[in-house]
Order: sequence, then structure tokens, then C-alpha cells
Amino acid sequence: MFKNYPDVLTIEDLMEILHYKSKTTIYKLLRSGQIKSIHEKRGNRYLIPKKSLIDYLLDNKD
Repeated sequence: MFKNYPDVLTIEDLMEILHYKSKTTIYKLLRSGQIKSIHEKRGNRYLIPKKSLIDYLLDNKD
């Protein structure tokens, strides 16, 4: 699953995978902890393990 993506995803990767046009929804998912991530203060970026996205999708498959 998602073998064309790196093991650590970016906001842009999530937008592409989830088909979101706005970063706002992605940031809400990350800040709420629905998708686990590491917020790197230096560089102000989020690092999202691919496994976290897969877990989120499996938990919300309804």
C-alpha cells in the first residue's frame, strides 16, 4: 500500500493521497492526533510516518 511514497510523508503527500485541496484539514488531523506525526520545530514541518496514515485509514474505514 502506498509503495510509491517514502516511509516518512509530508503534508503535500497527505494532500495527494487523501485528495484534499487545502492544508487546513490536514493540519487539523495532525494537531488532533488522528494521524500521528512529529512536529519538527526547527524547520517548522511535520513528519508523518506512512504507518500512521495507514492506521488512520484502517481506523476510519466506515
